[in-house]
Amino acid sequence: MSNVTTNTAEGKMVSSPNKQPLVSIQNLRVWFELRRFGFGHAGWVRAVDGVSFDLAAGEAIAVVGESGCGKSSLMKSILGLYKPTEGDIVFDGTRMSEYDRAKMRWYHSRVGYIQQDPYGALPPFMTVARILEEPLIVAGVKDKAERERRIFKAMEEVKLTPQEDFLSKFPHMLSGGQQQRVVIARAMIMEPKLIVADEPVSMLDASVRVEILKLLRSLQENHNLSVIYITHDLATVSYFSERIFVMYAGKLVEKAKVQQLLRNALHPYTHALLAATSDPDADNATRFRDVPPGEPPSLVKPPTGCRFHPRCPKAIAGLCEKEDPPDFEPEPGHLVACWLYKE
Repeated sequence: MSNVTTNTAEGKMVSSPNKQPLVSIQNLRVWFELRRFGFGHAGWVRAVDGVSFDLAAGEAIAVVGESGCGKSSLMKSILGLYKPTEGDIVFDGTRMSEYDRAKMRWYHSRVGYIQQDPYGALPPFMTVARILEEPLIVAGVKDKAERERRIFKAMEEVKLTPQEDFLSKFPHMLSGGQQQRVVIARAMIMEPKLIVADEPVSMLDASVRVEILKLLRSLQENHNLSVIYITHDLATVSYFSERIFVMYAGKLVEKAKVQQLLRNALHPYTHALLAATSDPDADNATRFRDVPPGEPPSLVKPPTGCRFHPRCPKAIAGLCEKEDPPDFEPEPGHLVACWLYKE
């Protein structure tokens, strides 16, 4: 399979494993205006600030970072819920900025969304049958037999069987794991090409998490799905993803294959995430001492230069606080935005 390359905002070439990526994020910026009553414009929240990457058909990637780094804003932009301030999202060769209402409706049928909290994601007044049937009705699937066929198929794929035992139940009658399986079935019901999963196991018991991640992995492989997995927990990404993108203060600071990054993390912030993983083993218990002090920066007035430099133990005086680093490639396919790797 041949590779192609695309330019990032910094001018660095990033390879994509397919001739044409299913999703291409191009220098995406999502800023939210701040306004004060009686004073008007008061600044911008730079939630996503110059993000670029490609996602191939059938590929799963993980976007990781702590709360407030911009993961959710990036996700909601890809879902079409937020309009980019700058840049573009290209899906299957067409720019989302060119979509009219009909095209956007088509796009939403091609993208499935798995919410973080199954307890809040499912309408409490609907049965499982109604929850799964609703997207089909909205999409104009008029044949009742076809709707039933798709519902039974989706439930079988997420292992909610026998289906008759679940169809008439309300969400409160299901366990947390069963509720999340209904959420996944609803995301799959329109046979999408892309799934966006927003921390899909963070609200579940530890005993259920790996089971749900393996289910998502099997669905991805069986349907050749592209998946964007949003998480703050590096301990779960190896179950599910092929590449990891590390996000900090609205920017992607490191991009690599999963095992490549876990074996040889380069950015100081990635080291901090690994040190704070929720699954430390005995040999690495002392890594918690490597967690940097301080809080993530304000996205209203982010630091100049590298946004991690106020917390970075390896910041280079006179450089990191002044100039925003581009992507460097210390090893093939491993990109890091850090001045430590300039040469």
